Amino acid sequence: MRKQITLCVFLSCIALMALFQTFAGAGEGGWLAPHRSLASGEGEALLYVPLAMHESGMTIPTRTPTPEPTGPAPAEAVLVGAGDIARCDDTNDEATADLLDDIAGIVFTTGDNAYSDGSPEEYADCYDPSWGRHKARTRPSAGNHDYRTEDAAGYFDYFGDAAGAPGEGYYSYDLDSWHIVVLNSNCLDIDGCEAGSPQEQWLRDDLAANETLCTAAYFHHPLFSSGVHGSDDDVADLWKTLYEFGADVVLNGHEHNYERFAPQDPDGNADPEAGIRQFIVGTGGTKLRDVNEPIENSEVLENETHGVLKLTLHATGYDWEFVPIAGATFSDVGSDACH
Repeated sequence: MRKQITLCVFLSCIALMALFQTFAGAGEGGWLAPHRSLASGEGEALLYVPLAMHESGMTIPTRTPTPEPTGPAPAEAVLVGAGDIARCDDTNDEATADLLDDIAGIVFTTGDNAYSDGSPEEYADCYDPSWGRHKARTRPSAGNHDYRTEDAAGYFDYFGDAAGAPGEGYYSYDLDSWHIVVLNSNCLDIDGCEAGSPQEQWLRDDLAANETLCTAAYFHHPLFSSGVHGSDDDVADLWKTLYEFGADVVLNGHEHNYERFAPQDPDGNADPEAGIRQFIVGTGGTKLRDVNEPIENSEVLENETHGVLKLTLHATGYDWEFVPIAGATFSDVGSDACH
């Protein structure tokens, strides 16, 4: 027999239930009338009200159940991008921009965004038609080609406040549970990168105030590289500060290739417990270059494929995936924990 749950609407529910017990079995046809049928976790329930209220047509408000959440769970934070990007005489930047069309998240650039001089015209004519359609979600960094225009004016004018203050070009932001630091490795143009320089001191203060477990940084010139430019010691003190404060990932460009390193310390010693994992992603669109023999701690080195690096950021770690342009097959995937 279907279980019925009697619900009462009155000034005093207790008094009404006492009367109901007196007239047991009244139910339908008695002084109580079924007002509406309700869904119940234990079956169907009838809402009983005084007959006079039922016959008068009065409506009894009922609480609307809170709907169960539907649809996919919120997406995890994603940081995706590359460096060495746009040329008006090539279409590979269009191909990498097409990849961004299908990947949600914050877009990073590791410098040399508009070839060959970072002029306002090159940003407007070369960068904007491709990667520029993702400008609103881009957090850029500057490369040496951007400084071929005096004070990187084309770069700062194009990206505006998103590029940091002109004359500095370094800034930070939080992305979900991660802290992201953007540095300017064009050291001669911003009063240096050495310990005690304005940028290094800013970096130290920024990281000291950071309370997140996971930290990533990106800038143009790599401290470690198997490419034609080689390792750049000018950024060594910035690396030392990042290492001191427990940064997990560094992203660079400058070399027109892809390279991934094992976690290491600023002196190039393998450090799986506390080291920084560095990626070079100079694969955004400009012509790729030859590479040298892999240096110590280099795990993957590839110079034939344009594409972007996608980092999926978790609360205690991250996944990486090199996503190649259409028609290419090279990829590189993996995961690691923050420390």
